[in-house]
Amino acid sequence: MPVDPSIVGRSFPSTRPYPVTAEGLRAFAAATGGEWDGGPAPATYPIVMAFEAMNAFLEAEQVQLHRIVHGEQRFTYERPVREGDVLTATLTVAGLRQIGGNDIISTTSEVLDADGALVCTTGATLVHRAGTEGDA
Repeated sequence: MPVDPSIVGRSFPSTRPYPVTAEGLRAFAAATGGEWDGGPAPATYPIVMAFEAMNAFLEAEQVQLHRIVHGEQRFTYERPVREGDVLTATLTVAGLRQIGGNDIISTTSEVLDADGALVCTTGATLVHRAGTEGDA
């Protein structure tokens, strides 16, 4: 079933506060093939919060994750993420196109610190693949 175009412009509830810890930074760096040296978080670290926000959006809109292909991801920083930060993310649906029965969903997520200051904006393009008759 196609995604309802009325979701464009809609923001979804913020994620739970997410503490940035040395342990979490080391684990993220290792999982992505790098090492964390005690400085700023790896550049792609905000995906942790953005992915949680995206999953909440998909659940709220009853979009099945197994139909999603991740098309693009962008990060625009106001400042680096550092150990000790407590972050939240709020996802907004920025755009929707329908091509060949597939939905191309553009999202932005604002990642804020505990003071409400913008740390990073992430942008993602998700392709929601059309189902076939009889698919669950």
